[in-house]
Amino acid sequence: MRTLTAQEYERLAELALDYRDVHLRSMKQASHYNPHLGIDALCFQPWVEEHASLLVGALITPCAMWLVAVPRQDQHDPLRSVLRLNLPSGHYSLSYEQLPNGSELYKRVILEDLSDLESMQEAARLAQRMMMQLMVTDKASSQVG
Repeated sequence: MRTLTAQEYERLAELALDYRDVHLRSMKQASHYNPHLGIDALCFQPWVEEHASLLVGALITPCAMWLVAVPRQDQHDPLRSVLRLNLPSGHYSLSYEQLPNGSELYKRVILEDLSDLESMQEAARLAQRMMMQLMVTDKASSQVG
């Protein structure tokens, strides 16, 4: 598997900052807001769908962990409001979000409450386990909505 380029890492870091700028105020109002966690894009890898070239990974926030797909910069096809992501573990529907600076992503919440986590390192380990599970074929032929 190809590693990400420096530009792709920069783009994901900017995406996390843009996401923070848009959502942090509302996240702080949530009952399960975790002040020990920040916002970070982790465990991303290139992924190709039928009509899209993507970077797929996890977005950690103080409230939730998201499965995220980011269109590659060389992607020129118009984006739809829902992306059906076909991973080895199953099929996942992700919703489109455009951030004010023009960044675009698709997201689906995987874990809604991260209040038990004590650090970003713990969140990063959890994200890594989540992505490993999503990228492995499920013997039961998982069909997730």
